[in-house]
Amino acid sequence: MKYLLITPPLTQLNTPYPATAVLRGFLKSRGHEAAQADLGIELADRILSRPWLTGLAATLPPGPARDYAERCADTVELAKRFLRGEDNTAAPRIANRSLLPEGPRFDALADTEWAFGTAGIEDKARYFATLFLEEAADLVREQADPHFDLVRYGEQLASFAPTFDELEAALRAPATPVDNLMMELLDAHIDRERPDAVGFAVPFPGCLYGALRCGAEVRRRGLPTVVGGGFVNTEWRQLSDPRVFDFCDYITFDDGEEPLLRLADSLSGRTSAPLVRTLTRQSLGQPLHPGTPGFSSDATPDFGGLPLDRYLSLADMANPMHRLWSCGRWNKLMMAHGCYWARCAFCDTTLDYIRRYEAPSAARVVDRMEAVMRQTGSSGFHFVDEALPPRLLAEVCEEILRRRLTLTFWGNIRFEKAYTPDLCDLMARAGCVAVSGGLEVASDRLLKLMNKGVTIDQTVRACRRFREAGIMVHTYLMYGFPTETLQETVNALEVVRQMFDEGIVQSAFWHRYAMTCHSESGIHPDRFSARRLSLSPNPFCNNEVDWEPDFDYDIEEVGRGLRIATANYMDGLGLDQPLKTWFPALRIPKPTTK
Repeated sequence: MKYLLITPPLTQLNTPYPATAVLRGFLKSRGHEAAQADLGIELADRILSRPWLTGLAATLPPGPARDYAERCADTVELAKRFLRGEDNTAAPRIANRSLLPEGPRFDALADTEWAFGTAGIEDKARYFATLFLEEAADLVREQADPHFDLVRYGEQLASFAPTFDELEAALRAPATPVDNLMMELLDAHIDRERPDAVGFAVPFPGCLYGALRCGAEVRRRGLPTVVGGGFVNTEWRQLSDPRVFDFCDYITFDDGEEPLLRLADSLSGRTSAPLVRTLTRQSLGQPLHPGTPGFSSDATPDFGGLPLDRYLSLADMANPMHRLWSCGRWNKLMMAHGCYWARCAFCDTTLDYIRRYEAPSAARVVDRMEAVMRQTGSSGFHFVDEALPPRLLAEVCEEILRRRLTLTFWGNIRFEKAYTPDLCDLMARAGCVAVSGGLEVASDRLLKLMNKGVTIDQTVRACRRFREAGIMVHTYLMYGFPTETLQETVNALEVVRQMFDEGIVQSAFWHRYAMTCHSESGIHPDRFSARRLSLSPNPFCNNEVDWEPDFDYDIEEVGRGLRIATANYMDGLGLDQPLKTWFPALRIPKPTTK
């Protein structure tokens, strides 16, 4: 049996999302054929092109929008070649802003000399070229498809959607020019590969519209259609609306290897055994067959067939640490399955991909790295999903050095005492350039309440050791956790300010606490002095749940101030400003944290 595995529009444009490569490698190791495609990069490549933008301009009446579209069409191919590293000679003209048309995003630019100076011509050009492509995408959204975005295609239709109504209406609406192009690309892959079934990996809500639009076309052609991935695992475990199955036949949960293998064996007549962790229209409301407990793949991801030469190395921020997510074609791999801690009260610790921790040997991890380097020609790795286990990480670094490999990697960690000067130095020598991890609330009381398992002092010590080893640090931060006071939030920002001022973190991101039905705080809110407002599941998406905050301050204003302050800190600005600068509408207490 042959699968066609697809990443639907749109995830990111700098590197392939790894799900289809992982599944392809596994299915091939079990005797099934599998082809793969990234419709996101293909769609963006066709839309951000001279022919397509010229055609769009021709549909517009004479005026500023048409003129701008024509200017975009004239320069977009050069911008893409530059972002692919194919034509660096364009850098000076892009950097001095004499080449690319500019719209509102450029109007809001502050002075960039502080970030790039006079020597960072290529970095500055990459930043401006990225802004240009984002503005071209804005034009497409305004003139051709209201759902289009470079990384979040139709995201608003799927994010926190209790019912299927709005998304279904969009899916049944007449096709847009973007939809038609997506169908054209899909049909070409089906005609070329002639699969027996088509699977869609949906890691984020910004991929769901594209997956279901394509799913309807696949079903129209009489092929079984499968949908799975991170979004499905977190949002559809309590799905009860049968209308979703007008756009797909099977929905798989948790790791996709065993469900796809059992489905392939069933469709090809190899076995009559029941499907595992798979939902169909007929099985709605019934318990899922769990399959093999602890089942995971021992195969090597296979990136063959993906258009690796089309990906764009973008720079949507000047901050060097933050840029790693979008700049460079990183090979995305998992070092281990699940989280070795898996106790944080805000995290979806009841879900298999976090709860079940399984680690391969260090030799196996490095074997996979070497195999992927041979496939892709790239020696950069981003270890994705849960936190890297310190012991395994140390063994992997030693194995990299033992084999005398030259590579670069980064990934997510927990700021704990295991990160000694010796381990940080070992990581740097093996090729680690950056880590990201959750400082979360920067309050020892709240860290204990949420069972984070680290302290502020531990985090600061770990960050200093990373800095001394030359490893950049990004930290995730949270506000609005149950019982959090305004004083604790201000203290947290002061900790962040001091860490930026000392140079032990390079970038940070705040998000507002969200109670989910898969987390300890959502399952037992009373343990956190919180009250859930919604107890019955929605017919469509079920992850974030409503709860009753008990804050005596304006949480929206606090969130706005935290984000503005941290954006300035990342640019090296405002570090000597009093914290009340960022909250003009609130009475902010003085920080009590040293």
